[in-house]
Amino acid sequence: MAIIVLDRDGVINYDSDAHIKSADEWTPLPGSIEAMAELSRAGHQLVIATNQSGLALGLFDLDDLEAMHAKMRALVEDAGGEIAAIFYCPHSPEDNCRCRKPEPGLLDAIEAEFDTSLHGCYLVGDQLKDLHTALTKGCRPVLVRTGAGEGTLRQLLQQPDERLADTAVFDDLAQFAQFLLGTSPSGAQ
Repeated sequence: MAIIVLDRDGVINYDSDAHIKSADEWTPLPGSIEAMAELSRAGHQLVIATNQSGLALGLFDLDDLEAMHAKMRALVEDAGGEIAAIFYCPHSPEDNCRCRKPEPGLLDAIEAEFDTSLHGCYLVGDQLKDLHTALTKGCRPVLVRTGAGEGTLRQLLQQPDERLADTAVFDDLAQFAQFLLGTSPSGAQ
């Protein structure tokens, strides 16, 4: 089974500059839950890799984060899919840890947990730090236009990064899933 690494905020659910702090605030983007379920049913292992600095900042606690993730898991399961694992960085940017994207710590942990290499796997995100994280492990970077994705795309167009020249761009997670599963004639841009 191929692993697909997904960022959370801005890819699966709506993001907020004020942080998503509770299960009530955690709201999936249109089509994201169904896309995850379809990918899971097709045999892909979905693994979430997310920075959650709100923990370090005291904006929410571990119980709140676990409630958000329980809601996400339940929605995907109700749609007929499964999330294989969720990895998160609880640190603030000032902590200079190895697990906060774009550092590779979360991907290192995923590789250790699944006893595999992520080289060649898709990593779907909406920010440059997601795409740069993908490059650290030889993952295939995918940018979605949801969340911060439009701004990220503008940034890439204004300041091209040769390392990210082959990044596939999709409107959202649903369009990526359609492309990967061959259920849509439209593909990446």
